[in-house]
Amino acid sequence: MSRYLILFLVFFASCSKQNSSSIETETDLITNSLTRERVDSLLVSNNIFQISYNEKFEQPNWIKYTVRDIVKNADRDGIQFYTVDSIYTSDDQDYYANRWDRGHMAPAGSFNDSYENLYSTFSYLNVALQYDDLNRGTWVQLEEQVRKWADEIGDIDIEIYLEFDSSHIVLDTGAHVPTAFYKYVIFPDGTKKCYYFPNSTPDKLWQEYEIECN
Repeated sequence: MSRYLILFLVFFASCSKQNSSSIETETDLITNSLTRERVDSLLVSNNIFQISYNEKFEQPNWIKYTVRDIVKNADRDGIQFYTVDSIYTSDDQDYYANRWDRGHMAPAGSFNDSYENLYSTFSYLNVALQYDDLNRGTWVQLEEQVRKWADEIGDIDIEIYLEFDSSHIVLDTGAHVPTAFYKYVIFPDGTKKCYYFPNSTPDKLWQEYEIECN
């Protein structure tokens, strides 16, 4: 995808096929995702987020983005989730006939000020296997609250870290399911709120998932 800029990649396999996108101009090492070894920390950035992606787990390690006070100028109707050339990610098969949603990490609703920004959120780089009740419940409620805070007080930085404990689920398709999500909300004055969401059906209000920041 031409909108993606690969910042850093560590791997030792040699590759042969060149990518026709702008990734090719940044590094000749990223050439063929079908032949090279997978890596557990691939740093990627685009116009809205920075991500450390774990190709071995087919899930993000972490993602950082900024929520701004914006005006909606684009609609998500018709936009499909898509994979990215030369990077191993999850795909449609990992979400077929199960309880796992394609959970946006950087939410679509926070980046609908342009079609380009909105479209960027539908990359599988920005998606985690998230339990449907969590994705559609407390997780989205906190996203909505963050947008309200941004409207009131200015830009808010978000950091999300995925947790995979030793007994986490691995799907038959090969993708790994996160055990939980840490979400750090950083306000313009430098203060912070931190949350911990187990990847399961929520049993309390989103405010009650707040933890000590340390």
